[in-house]
Amino acid sequence: MRKRGELPVENERSSLIEKGSTNQIKEMKEAPPIWSWKGEGKNIALLFFLYLLQGIPLGLTASIPLMLQNRHVSYKEQAEFSLVFWPFSLKLLWAPIVDSLYSSKMGRRKTWLVPVQYLIGIAMLLLSTRVDQYLNAEGSPNIQVLTAAFFSLNFLAATQDIAVDGWALTMLHRKNVGYASTCNSVGQTAGYFLGYVVFVAFESADFCNKYLRNQPEPNGLLTLSGFLYFWGIIFFVTTTLVWFLKSEKTLAQENEINGEDGAEQDLSIMETYKLLLKIFKLPAIQWTVVVLLTCKIGFSASDAVSGLKLVEMGVPKAQLALLAVPLVPLQIVLPLFISRYTAGPRPMQVFIKAIPYRLMFGFVYAGLVWITPRFQNNDGQFPFYYYLLVVTIYAIHQITVYSMFVAVMAFFAKVSDPQVGGTYMTLLNTVCNLGGNWPSTLALWSVDALTWKRCHLENSIDNGANKCRDSVETLTCTEAGGQCIVELDGFYVESLICIIIGFLWLRWGGKVIQQLQSKDQRAWKVRSNS
Repeated sequence: MRKRGELPVENERSSLIEKGSTNQIKEMKEAPPIWSWKGEGKNIALLFFLYLLQGIPLGLTASIPLMLQNRHVSYKEQAEFSLVFWPFSLKLLWAPIVDSLYSSKMGRRKTWLVPVQYLIGIAMLLLSTRVDQYLNAEGSPNIQVLTAAFFSLNFLAATQDIAVDGWALTMLHRKNVGYASTCNSVGQTAGYFLGYVVFVAFESADFCNKYLRNQPEPNGLLTLSGFLYFWGIIFFVTTTLVWFLKSEKTLAQENEINGEDGAEQDLSIMETYKLLLKIFKLPAIQWTVVVLLTCKIGFSASDAVSGLKLVEMGVPKAQLALLAVPLVPLQIVLPLFISRYTAGPRPMQVFIKAIPYRLMFGFVYAGLVWITPRFQNNDGQFPFYYYLLVVTIYAIHQITVYSMFVAVMAFFAKVSDPQVGGTYMTLLNTVCNLGGNWPSTLALWSVDALTWKRCHLENSIDNGANKCRDSVETLTCTEAGGQCIVELDGFYVESLICIIIGFLWLRWGGKVIQQLQSKDQRAWKVRSNS
């Protein structure tokens, strides 16, 4: 997943990336033009659309922390809400069920895709009737209910992701399956853009009054409830069209006729879980899991907290979201460009080289947060050159982020056993997601614990128990006529700790990654070890 309350910079989710071997590149060159409707253009268009739908709830979920930050919730409450991103890190628990249970008449993937997307539509329609109440419950957001609601929505989106990733393996010819990563990256980025950037901008009254209206009004052009209702209807209509107009059987037969490998095995649920256990027992996989679960600790403070800190410092959330607009072309081009350097036998070299530069951005983001108040004008606005500075920093940072992302996805595609179906890829992707989510949640939770505050009353420090540690103590301080003053911001302490941990990890992790890349392909095969 992405930065909590910040620009969409990383597609940390299940993904297929372009295959890197020389033979596969040769096959792709010999393939018919895939953008022709007589070739595989329709299949690619469908994959793009399905990934776009997946990006809508993800982007919408990422916009909620910004709305919560404007309602002055604590970072511990932000950490609680960050649990809504975890279904993509836990989907491995039910992925074997999705792979094994299906109706042959309806299709292996449509058996899950159709009902899950209908459920997403229903969830959005139901949530649209109550979400405004949850955001403003008794003057403060109901974090528990919001977390449960969006966790359920992302659970369904993660299940849809399992089905779509598995379908991509058979929807395209084997020699063209690498292009599924383009559909994944571009489609999900487009959906995320609609759910995050477009929604945040048009939901903001300040943005709409400044750029879209002649007369100011108290609300934006969009509301969260209205946006949920609209996309709930879209999910219903488009899922019905996919159900009746798209068949899986013809595609599977076509792959079989063409003699292409990668056919999925028809396994029971227990057989699939046993197969998953066999994958976990591979020594190469065990070391890979350790690497993936620890490699992003050094980035957690900048990834999870910096965007929310900018909002806390007064940067309008709509303006922050709009900074993603000039970065969209970069997000599309970067995976295509970087994949040229990850197509060889050692794709993780790019991953290792990008880590020090990404770690250094911990200092950059801490400095950006520190200097932000100095750019604010008397009217609360920020000058154009400040936003130019921010978008430049984000653009350079995304090069490091995408370098690591594309490299690790190329590595997954290189070592995954195609005979296992989507289970192998799902395992690696969910572990990769978990490696980003648990440090982010911990980083959000730790900010308040590392921050020192005091309640100042009538120009004197309150020496009592009130240290403004949560919303209750803060309210008590303000009602008494005082003000909570930050004496030491935990974000800066946390940033330094994360950077130190990151460089220490690189000394160890770089050696382990080199060893993993040097292993023979048989070390990654499940059947050869069973």
